[in-house]
Amino acid sequence: MNIKSYNIKQLETLCTDIRSEILRVVSKNGGHLSSTLGATEIIVAMHKVFDSANDPFIFDVSHQAYAHKLLTERWEKFDTLRQFGGICGYTKPSESAHDYFVAGHSSTSISLGVGAAKAIALKHEQNSRVPVCMIGDGSMTAGMVYEALNELGDRKYPMIIILNDNEMSISKPIGAISRMLSSAMAGSFYQRFKRYTESFVDNFGEGAHYLAKKMEESLKLITPGIMFEEMGIDYIGPIDGHNLESLIEILQKAKELKKPVIVHVQTIKGKGYEIAEGKEEKWHGVGPFDLSSGSASKKSSDKSATQIYSEALLHLAKNNEKIVGVTAAMPSGTGLTDLIKMYPTRFWDVAIAEQHAVTSMSALAKEGFKPFCTIYSTFLQRGYDQVIHDTCLMDLPVVFALDRAGIVGEDGETHQGAFDISFLRAIPNMTLFAPRDEKSFHQAMAFAAEYKHPCSLRYPRGSFTQTDLPESNHFELAKSQLLLAHESDILFIGYGNGVGRAHETMLHLDKSVNLLDLRFVKPLDEEMLRALSKKHKQWFIFSDSAKMGGVGSALLEFLAKEKILDVQVVSFEYEDAFITHGNTRQVEKSLGLLPEQLAEKIKALQETHKKA
Repeated sequence: MNIKSYNIKQLETLCTDIRSEILRVVSKNGGHLSSTLGATEIIVAMHKVFDSANDPFIFDVSHQAYAHKLLTERWEKFDTLRQFGGICGYTKPSESAHDYFVAGHSSTSISLGVGAAKAIALKHEQNSRVPVCMIGDGSMTAGMVYEALNELGDRKYPMIIILNDNEMSISKPIGAISRMLSSAMAGSFYQRFKRYTESFVDNFGEGAHYLAKKMEESLKLITPGIMFEEMGIDYIGPIDGHNLESLIEILQKAKELKKPVIVHVQTIKGKGYEIAEGKEEKWHGVGPFDLSSGSASKKSSDKSATQIYSEALLHLAKNNEKIVGVTAAMPSGTGLTDLIKMYPTRFWDVAIAEQHAVTSMSALAKEGFKPFCTIYSTFLQRGYDQVIHDTCLMDLPVVFALDRAGIVGEDGETHQGAFDISFLRAIPNMTLFAPRDEKSFHQAMAFAAEYKHPCSLRYPRGSFTQTDLPESNHFELAKSQLLLAHESDILFIGYGNGVGRAHETMLHLDKSVNLLDLRFVKPLDEEMLRALSKKHKQWFIFSDSAKMGGVGSALLEFLAKEKILDVQVVSFEYEDAFITHGNTRQVEKSLGLLPEQLAEKIKALQETHKKA
């Protein structure tokens, strides 16, 4: 959509239409809401001033980029947002040339912008291209942002950073003065005056330089941008993020400066949808809901794994004051909200800072506390070095509770919890285990609370697969539980929620199988596995995890070490590819992982085995 010729009135109408379309589709499909509604005018102004086909548009996290999608030839496809086979909820270059980079994790935008600016400089394209990064104030809590700003302030590459501030509250007097000064500080008069002053004082020695610097600093101190200015990056703001005319004027002036500039923009989350306006976390990402009331369209009757975790941790914390915990900007998503409210000196949300979360908990463990580091599987990737260097190297008893392990559905490639087993299993001193239902989760948590070494337990988004199986035994280190024992040659080995999938698959077969709840993938229950290898020669592995380095790999390594060569192992873990977005069942169907599909695969393998 070419909006270069639109006047302000037409652009304001367009913003209204964009909000209506976002609300219509998100209320039907679910998705991110409050942030993307609040960013509408910013994105429209970006498209008015810059060219997304030429200038790299880099959205931090990119959950707020729905308006960008609508403006870049995806209006007709927007109904398919986050649906299997439809458009992604995040930016995705394979979907549109207007999407510069894949994004789904926070705080990467400024580093990407610096990299793009370096490439533009090397290609001598500074006069025709400029990176434009949009980052939320929440993402500014991650250290990677300041690593990028540090280099940018030194190198001075032309670059526009739009800081979308929808949390900070600046008082009216200071805000009014800042808004008045912002336009002046971006304008040609101020910039010419600044250059003239710098040239003039060069002729009058150190004293003049000192006085000029103090004058400029005193002017900037009444704006919130002194930190950025001290890093060598021009600051403009704060400005009203819903005033299109002002946004366009400031962005145009920032573009003309040909230097790194931060434009500080204040917006209201959920703007245009009164029910969602403000700071309520529940409107950040939503499932389908009724537009008129804001109430969720449907709720699962089964208790979620996150809820079970929260209840179990609360019970443990009440009885053991040494138990502490942390999450990284996801207190509601990880179930820590109630614990932070009840024990504010023992449970913390450290914002988007997974590295800090892990290392700080390691120090608490060294001081005799028992930390539960509660992070989504996909986000622990951001703290991997700290898990190795600050937790496991010291053999400290930190518990890593990994929510959203396995396929998470509509959030797609950047959020699927596929890799935690593979990347944690390689670390010395780390123990890995997983519950399969509510009772075993409480037992796993009790084990974790007493364990004296680093450990990790994983659990799915939503509820566990419900099964009619024998009750779970207490957790003991490296002990599995044989749930079903028959004379069959077939052994199903389930890990975590994979036990439920194995059981469902068994129900689609016309024969009895043996079923083992592996429980521990590191260390393995070698005694049990040796015994089972003598009776059952066909092992089928069920785990919601990557195949490479996963549960099947661990079992094959064990069989190779033991020189057990007559056991056939087939793993139904994820293949070596990133997993697309969409309804979880549809995604699993596309991967051939539904129980009925797995049953057919096993039958086919059995036929092949008979013929051989």
